[in-house]
Amino acid sequence: MVRFGSVAVVVSDSRKAVKWYQENLGFEARDKMGHWVTVAPKGSPVVFHLCDGFYPLEPGNTGFSLMSKDVKKEEKALRSKGVKITSPTKKEDWGTYMMFSDPDGNEFWMIQE
Repeated sequence: MVRFGSVAVVVSDSRKAVKWYQENLGFEARDKMGHWVTVAPKGSPVVFHLCDGFYPLEPGNTGFSLMSKDVKKEEKALRSKGVKITSPTKKEDWGTYMMFSDPDGNEFWMIQE
């Protein structure tokens, strides 16, 4: 069976992006070999491959979601670090979520487990 290993996130500068993901999301840097620059939540088998963009970036909803036991708490922590919250915590019939973006405008979901 095939398993999911990485997702590409296009960024303007992978070295700066690594620092942002570490400082703001608590991710760890995994690999820094040429164009293969990855970060991930501690213990996660899936990594974000931070790909340097060569053309103007098209920011927006990546469709990627991170899971949390307390989305409201995560939102507060991200705000305190200056992370741009694009959709504050909302409770819907299907669950509770919020959305945020990285400095390149890549937007991510955070969904409560």
